[in-house]
Amino acid sequence: MERFLPAILREGPRPVRRHDVHLSADRTTATRVGRRRGEPVVLRVDAAAMTAAGHEFRVSANGVWLTPRVPAAYLTRTR
Repeated sequence: MERFLPAILREGPRPVRRHDVHLSADRTTATRVGRRRGEPVVLRVDAAAMTAAGHEFRVSANGVWLTPRVPAAYLTRTR
């Protein structure tokens, strides 16, 4: 949601009521999931750079990528 974007770009996404940040593997999935809460805003996560810096990811049984946090430095807004 657009109203949370400034805080997310400043601090990175947080898990809020979950244990991990939930990520989609592709833009199509991210857009579909984002539409459940209104007009989606899709952000790209530089997972390769995060992995190189020691951050860990895992995949849930339903294909959702999970990580404890995503620092804002690894985010880019897509159009």
